[in-house]
This record gives sequence, C-alpha cells and structure tokens, in this order.
Amino acid sequence: MEVGALQQMLTRLRQVQEDLQRQVNQVAVEASAGGGMVTVKMNGQKQVLEVKIEPQVFADKDQEMLQDLVRAAVNEAARKVDEELANQMKESCRNHSRRRRIKKSPACLNSLSN
Repeated sequence: MEVGALQQMLTRLRQVQEDLQRQVNQVAVEASAGGGMVTVKMNGQKQVLEVKIEPQVFADKDQEMLQDLVRAAVNEAARKVDEELANQMKESCRNHSRRRRIKKSPACLNSLSN
C-alpha cells in the first residue's frame, strides 16, 4: 500500500473518530424508576448529570427502597446511553459509506449487523 493511500485512510479514520466523539458528547438520556419516583439524567460518557427524587420517597423513610430506585434508574440510563450510541454508530457508518463510497470498516460492519 502506498504512503499516500495510508495517509488518506488515517485522515478518514480521524474524521470518523471525531464524528463519533461529537456524537458521544451530544448524547443525554433520562431514565426513571418507581413510576417516576427517581429520575436520572446521564450523558454519553455515562456521567450522571442530574438525579431527581420525589419528596414522597423521603416521607416513606425507606432507605433500601430509595437505594433500589436510584440503582435501577442509573442502570436504565446507562442502557439507554448504550442503545443511543449504537444507533448513532450505525447511522454514522451508513452515512459515511454513502458519502465516501468506500468499503465499510470492520467496526461499521459489526455495528450494522447488530
């Protein structure tokens, strides 16, 4: 393979990586547990941005229930982040291969087959 072709491939890979990073930075999901008693907002890097707990949870003074609700909301938010990023990856690969009319990378092929 020629040096020019390798440089062009590296440039394309950097562009794809930058696109994916932008997508991760734009993701924000919200998930709740206990019928909305606990709500968690999480970004694409799976950092918890916000936790809302309805006052009724405190009135019950049930520490174990609160812990379970927070855990469930955080886990659901993480699942939603994974799902959203997978969907964006599939779409990005489709768009990138259409624009460039190049062979799909193995990462794209794996994401499109799921």
